Amino acid sequence: MPTLADLPTPQVVVDRSRLLNNIARAQQLASSAGMRLRPHAKTHKSPHVAKMQIDGGAVGICCAKVGEAEVFAAVGINDIRLPYPVSPSNAPRILALMKHATISIIVDHLDVARGWSVAMQKARRTLDVLVKVDVGFHRCGIDPGSSALPFIRSVASMAGLRVCGLLSHAGHGYHAASEDELESVARQEADTLIKLKEKVGRGGIPLDEISVGATPTLRFSAKQAGITELRPGNYVYFDRTQVALGAATLDDCALTVLASVVSAPAADRIIFDSGSKTLTNDQARGITKAEGFGIVLTEDGRIDQSLMITRLSEEHATVKVTGSTRLKPGDRVRIVPNHSCVVSNMVDEVHLVDGDAIVATIPVAARGKIA
Repeated sequence: MPTLADLPTPQVVVDRSRLLNNIARAQQLASSAGMRLRPHAKTHKSPHVAKMQIDGGAVGICCAKVGEAEVFAAVGINDIRLPYPVSPSNAPRILALMKHATISIIVDHLDVARGWSVAMQKARRTLDVLVKVDVGFHRCGIDPGSSALPFIRSVASMAGLRVCGLLSHAGHGYHAASEDELESVARQEADTLIKLKEKVGRGGIPLDEISVGATPTLRFSAKQAGITELRPGNYVYFDRTQVALGAATLDDCALTVLASVVSAPAADRIIFDSGSKTLTNDQARGITKAEGFGIVLTEDGRIDQSLMITRLSEEHATVKVTGSTRLKPGDRVRIVPNHSCVVSNMVDEVHLVDGDAIVATIPVAARGKIA
């Protein structure tokens, strides 16, 4: 059986037991709360991993873009939600997908909804849509205030569309400064959606689904009555940001980058071969301080406190050495990246491992599907 020593670096490595544990733990959280789990596949972009999630009990997946959905539908995944504002110009692609899978999208603008209504009427089909609600992140979504009911009523009146629920993403949870603040974000998100659902119901429009999605708030969202669906993505791998937010421990992080020391130009500086094309320039966010561009691990999997990745060039990671280090050119390390979702999209394959043994090499089949 091949081992990590047989691989050139840098490489993206996924610990199989941690991956399976993360999948099982989130599924148990959702199932115990009586909620459906619909993971966001943009984190792993892998049909292999998506099937592991569905085999574990997930009802389907989410995709960020139509191109991702096309990859997953082609391998038989038959329930796909796009919680992203998809342009009606993609109607031919969505209609093609609807021949093979149950497809749903979100809307938050009347012109977009009208475009989808026209496209579905021409095709004599009905498309499930959820109304995206801004619960505080201020990215996409309608304002949940007084204009929300007229908006939803208008969309619900459009032929070819079936409004099946409300959907949100509490992305502002990533900027929480404490556990209490994270819990408050989850509680306010649920309260906003439930109140809007009740208001819409009194207006004569019953809504079946209340869908929320974010890994930092997942553990708190599962406690909120009235939510029907959880859509976390990052939980499958986790990363340094999730550790800093208290959503995971270092031992939960399934994805790491295997890198080599390629230079040691000074006593206080070494260079890895894992630059921004591998680790991403994303900064870590969190309740606890998280400086640099990833966590360098010791041989026994702990944080190497003597090393900090202070700068990324395209192919180089500049590492500050505090005190001394045993590392020299040719030595290898494992790094927990700040943001595992971006790392997935930068490689063609990831290696599933048990310890140092490579048990499978999995294509990242939806890599680069950004349209």
